[in-house]
Amino acid sequence: MRRVVVALGGNALLRRGAPDTYEEAYRAARAAAERVADIAADGWEVVVTHGNGPQVGRILIQQEAASGQVHPMPLDVCGAESQGQIGYLLQVTIGDVFYERGMERPVATVLTLTRVRPDDPAFEDPTKFIGPYFTAEQAERLTAERGWVMRPDPHGGYRRVVPSPRPYSVVETPVIERLVADGVVVIAAGGGGVPVIEEGPRLIGREGVVDKDLAAAILAHEVRASALLILTDVEQVQIDFGTPAARGIDRMSASRARELLAAGAFGAGSMAPKIEAAIGFLASGGRRVHIGELDHAPAVLRGDGGTTILPDDAMAEEPDGR
Repeated sequence: MRRVVVALGGNALLRRGAPDTYEEAYRAARAAAERVADIAADGWEVVVTHGNGPQVGRILIQQEAASGQVHPMPLDVCGAESQGQIGYLLQVTIGDVFYERGMERPVATVLTLTRVRPDDPAFEDPTKFIGPYFTAEQAERLTAERGWVMRPDPHGGYRRVVPSPRPYSVVETPVIERLVADGVVVIAAGGGGVPVIEEGPRLIGREGVVDKDLAAAILAHEVRASALLILTDVEQVQIDFGTPAARGIDRMSASRARELLAAGAFGAGSMAPKIEAAIGFLASGGRRVHIGELDHAPAVLRGDGGTTILPDDAMAEEPDGR
């Protein structure tokens, strides 16, 4: 059976402009579950990963609001909490859809740790904005009391910035691979996984945010998936997105993707990490990457929509050599 890692973007549980409520989260999870079931029905073994930006941000706001009554938890613990929260919603809704369709596929969420290197330069240069907005006075106080690094946010106010170290391995890969081989739909590596460093046999959590797409690519390689499906809220990858010169890409080779990435054609926003993840997965032996809209996930995975990125040799074998 074919195996795919399905990377759900932040829109999987909170659509742009939608209210940040439980009801909306459940509705969005149910919509994602329908598409996951479609993919499973097409004969794929499925591992689902997901983002956690809005959810872990909410957890941090709740902690700040309650800091006078309970001790705040570190970011690695908050990341683990968000994995449980989102995993629960996806596990329940995917299970419901399978039941309604008469599909016998168990679903399980695996709390996931992602290995990062202790000497990663990101730990000395935090850049990832997280959590709520603060005034300059509040930011100064939080820096003094908690040692947070606070920087002005382009959208106004001050926010905490944390390291975003590069992942190199997923701790729970052997368990995830065993489960998916037994027919379980596995939800794992939520929010990129909790970043941990190795100290001998021990795993030590570090405060930071691992890029979810890079983690999904590593997990896809480690569980020996043939395809990586990155789902977002845009129809396909575009060059010069957001400008009058923007144009979509149907198919491209890994080397072409690398050239465009180096030239800054994808900007520094959310698409560049997806392209970097695609290149990494193909370089490690993956056979294809598809990037497209969540609502059209099955068609994107078939190559009938979105953007398909292939190894150079696979592109050369196509009839028109695209």
